[in-house]
Amino acid sequence: MEQTANTLYSAADTRALDRLAAGRIGGGGGDELMRRAGRAAYRRLRERWPRARRLCVFCGAGNNAGDGYVIARLARGDGLDAYVYCLADPAALKGAAASAFQAAAAAGVEPRRWTAVLSDDAAGRADVIVDALLGTGLARELQGQWKDAVERINAASAPVLAVDIPSGIDADTGRRQGAAVRAELTVSFIGLKKGLFTADAPDHCGEIVLEDLDTPADIYAQVEDQVETQARLLRGDAIPALPPRPRTAHKGDHGHVLIIGGNDGMAGAAILAGRAALRVGAGLVTVATRPRHVTAVVAAQAELMARGIENGADHDALLSRATVVVIGPGLGQDEWAREALAKTVEKRPPAVIDADALNLLAQEPTSYENAVFTPHPAEAARLLGVSTQEVMDDRFKAAGQLHERYAGVVVLKGAGTIIAPPLAVCPNGNPGMATAGMGDVLSGVIAALIAQGLSPAAAAQLGVSLHARAADADAREHGERGMRAGDLSPHLRRLVNV
Repeated sequence: MEQTANTLYSAADTRALDRLAAGRIGGGGGDELMRRAGRAAYRRLRERWPRARRLCVFCGAGNNAGDGYVIARLARGDGLDAYVYCLADPAALKGAAASAFQAAAAAGVEPRRWTAVLSDDAAGRADVIVDALLGTGLARELQGQWKDAVERINAASAPVLAVDIPSGIDADTGRRQGAAVRAELTVSFIGLKKGLFTADAPDHCGEIVLEDLDTPADIYAQVEDQVETQARLLRGDAIPALPPRPRTAHKGDHGHVLIIGGNDGMAGAAILAGRAALRVGAGLVTVATRPRHVTAVVAAQAELMARGIENGADHDALLSRATVVVIGPGLGQDEWAREALAKTVEKRPPAVIDADALNLLAQEPTSYENAVFTPHPAEAARLLGVSTQEVMDDRFKAAGQLHERYAGVVVLKGAGTIIAPPLAVCPNGNPGMATAGMGDVLSGVIAALIAQGLSPAAAAQLGVSLHARAADADAREHGERGMRAGDLSPHLRRLVNV
């Protein structure tokens, strides 16, 4: 169902879902819900690692531990060697978790208390390790035995299955709380957590799968009615595509993108943005740059129009003809750049504001409702007047604050790019994108979509998804390392025509 597939929930919302589901399933005590969770995770484990014979399950103190005891019991019943380390006294467990432990003990599971120095290191001998330590309840940085256990899990050679969320990852922000388990597979229950897809989480979750445990649809509706700010996962197949073009179409129907940038030594940034805009379907693309770069722009891409600009009058004429403006790629921060930004802000055309235009805007903040802002975390920090670490500590919060301050649509770039509003997270993309020019390409993509009639919000969502999926397609063909921003062009053309 759409609620479980695309909706992202806070830790508080998922706890509310759990309570409601437990009240409806299996008599209301939560035991059946936990059994379903454990069975689902164990099934995924067996599908992923069918030859595994030795499991090491790390159990904590709450319901996440109960899921771990269910997994250990099922493994034992299948004849597997299921070894359990507990970091809290199982006798202190309550409710469904206590029932899960008792059932596991009756099946012959004998948990052993975890210590940093072990005479029998089951983690080192395991075929698969199960992380059932903390779940979504983590509210502070890991210390002591909990941190030691996470570090031992990460040091082992065996793959890791994380139950619900890797221990040490904040379920709301994706931030690593001092240390966090690095899983190959994360099995999340009932609803996807906001923090699974951004900040530090992509380095720790591996593949993420959702098990809704047959939770009734009306339970999601009850919780969603109470959610103030709901986020969704930006899946490519759930984003409306551009409509088919009529047979009588001409270039004027598909918009005119004006790219302002390419200051001294940085003409390539504007060229990359222009090429991307062409590949995604803009009818006309003009690059407004330093006069001495005009020849280089045309030589690099014959389909780009190029104009040398020196003063405000040149800007006025170009801005009046543009459907949408991209300002920032290679713009610089000198007086030439400042005048270009000032003219754009004065005229207020639909715009994509990137790179040095953002840095200049941070010096003189102004709202710009029909703009898409595309900062990376350091640029976002300048726009908000905070540190980059503060932005990374809660990327959702930072994106919301940027929208409140600057009024437009915000694309907070990075692993798990966040768009706001409406609040969405992109799960696609890869480390190969960490190279010069990727942001310039994204700006051109979003602008081309606006030029073809999409709203800034719709263009931001589709543009981010296209950009990330194009990079993933290139990585599948050629690998991540050595990817260039320009390598995305053929993939962009293919994806925008799907």
